[in-house]
Amino acid sequence: MKDSKGKSDALFHPKVAIVIVNWNGKEDTLECLESVRRIDYPCVEVIVVDNGSTDNSVGAIRGRFPDIVLLESENNLGTAGGRNIGIRYVLKSGADFVLFLDNDTILDPQLIWNLMKAVDVVGSHGILGAKIYYFDEPNKIWYAGSKWKYSGFIHLGMGDTDDGQRFNSIAETAYACGCALFVDKKVIEKVGIFDEKFFAYFEETDFCYRAKAEGFRSFLVPSAKVWHKISSSTGGKASPFFQYYLNRNILLWAERHLPLGDKIKLYWNVLDKLVRAVLPPGIRSATTGKNIRFPWTSELLRNYIEECNRKYKDPAIKAILIGVRDYFLRRFGNCPESITSLRK
Repeated sequence: MKDSKGKSDALFHPKVAIVIVNWNGKEDTLECLESVRRIDYPCVEVIVVDNGSTDNSVGAIRGRFPDIVLLESENNLGTAGGRNIGIRYVLKSGADFVLFLDNDTILDPQLIWNLMKAVDVVGSHGILGAKIYYFDEPNKIWYAGSKWKYSGFIHLGMGDTDDGQRFNSIAETAYACGCALFVDKKVIEKVGIFDEKFFAYFEETDFCYRAKAEGFRSFLVPSAKVWHKISSSTGGKASPFFQYYLNRNILLWAERHLPLGDKIKLYWNVLDKLVRAVLPPGIRSATTGKNIRFPWTSELLRNYIEECNRKYKDPAIKAILIGVRDYFLRRFGNCPESITSLRK
């Protein structure tokens, strides 16, 4: 596009760097980049960080999108580490704003325009998050802001059909969801990069809360729309990867950012969840379905122990236990091989 004097519109707009991390997600990343290509904004630089993929992602991305910046890591550094590679490049590239995207997202072409309009409303030092929909159900909300409740964050509007009546105004939120997070480069220079201890999950929550401590607030921008395939790289909520990182990292995040009373509630909730996950509620009568009180026969006790073993062998439950264990042992970063083997 040109103005009346023949100069590119890009000369008159802030430069936005889009940072996408890929790890063995070739098809999702290619589809995401196709939607990025359709963005209606004149001054964009796209950076893809490949986290040591083994699925020919690098060759496929280079072949179809030769004009983007492709940075390669030899190893999988997680979402946090991969984004930090992108940040280090962006800080030298002259970009004014950074849009962090998950590679399994599809974007509305007006996304950046609407985010820039929101900057005029809340100021350049706000951290902005998009309204996020389910990819498979395009009018159903997955994220319209966030709130801490008792022992975890909830996504506002999650599962609701978007009728345009709710979540329709820019509003402050607990944190901006990391799958489409828009931030002024000056905020990064003040707050710092993502903490690689988190590896994946809660790294953006930690960033937003660190920013809040420096006076930078997070906002939902409902006119900025994204469709998300939801945890496609880790296998969804039932996967060992998801359960490991979620349960380890929420404890690390809480340690840093929750007041003591809320920490105690969270720890109690985690303990209760572990007990419920591993121990059956009791030995039940085959005829009445009610718990059998003591004394237990040796056969009933044996059945109870077998049921405990069966539950413990469930990959998702085992991942929860290992995640909590690793938090207390101060083991952070990438998951251990025991989690990787659970996925096989």
